[in-house]
Amino acid sequence: MTVVRPVRTPAELVDAGHLSPEHLGDIERVAERYAIAITPAMAALMDRNDPNDPIARQFVPDAAELVVTPDERDDPIGDLTHSPVEGIVHRYPDRVLLKAVHVCPVYCRFCFRREMVGPQGLGTLSSEAMDKAFAYIATHPEIWEVILTGGDPLVLSPRRLSEIMERLAAIDHVKIVRFHTRVPVVEPDRVNAELIAALKASGKTTYLALHANHPRELTEAARAASARLVDSGIVMLSQTVLLRGINDDPETLAALMRAFVETRIKPYYLHHPDLAPGTSHFRLSIAEGQALVAALRGRISGLCQPTYILDIPGGHGKAPLGLSAVTAREDGAYSVSDYRGQTHRYPPEE
Repeated sequence: MTVVRPVRTPAELVDAGHLSPEHLGDIERVAERYAIAITPAMAALMDRNDPNDPIARQFVPDAAELVVTPDERDDPIGDLTHSPVEGIVHRYPDRVLLKAVHVCPVYCRFCFRREMVGPQGLGTLSSEAMDKAFAYIATHPEIWEVILTGGDPLVLSPRRLSEIMERLAAIDHVKIVRFHTRVPVVEPDRVNAELIAALKASGKTTYLALHANHPRELTEAARAASARLVDSGIVMLSQTVLLRGINDDPETLAALMRAFVETRIKPYYLHHPDLAPGTSHFRLSIAEGQALVAALRGRISGLCQPTYILDIPGGHGKAPLGLSAVTAREDGAYSVSDYRGQTHRYPPEE
């Protein structure tokens, strides 16, 4: 069945062929807590004959989401702990998150903000809350970068996005504006000239971080949407979450990172999955993640290498997780391992 509009309910999942009727009861329980939305672009990529399809696993709810482990938490990276005013997260000195909206075109089943987003989430900032958020940014001259996230900021209309950029343009100490989004992948037709113009402001440099987790997501339409952004002067970066059953093998990760670079998107972060409720079936161990990242060394160009990071629970920031290739020796030199796993002394002995 061809899906021509977003799928948002368990019954619609059944009608579209993404869910067996016998699983409807469990998924209705999942839907009581977590939002569902699948765009036609993503539905078209799903292989209904593959029960482990990596695209479907990202967006089709699973009864495993009803299992909450003791180490999972509603706010796994401490957004609320570092929110001085509604809509602002100020975790690092020189940058803030601005969460203008908590709605997304799709809802990832592993989302670390799944308790905050969706129709039952925190909603869109009111005019009063938005005024307070901009006042906070304006009165903190150390803020060099504003990162629009949420939710997905590109669900906002070009008019609303233009208003946000105009307000940021009036704050001289803000130099960089970054958007975190899935829209070029999940709704590529939305990326038109009007939207692109709305992402720019005089005196500001715009970056856009695209979230994609599997090479199949970078369709011709997604690559064309990204090209429109890059050709307009917007710098694009990537964000990927390391997910069991989706991209937890070197071949898939290598193909994804190459696809980003081919699309003129610089690989940026590879996130270790956060401790969000009901997501344990997606998580690998840190050791497994480190082994996967180590396998990329020598397999793909340095242009394609992402930084493997963990957001420390509680809001303590990001920590790089990649294995160090260098260790100190007792003789004052260093041991350096190459991509084949062989060890060399530095500086070399005479």
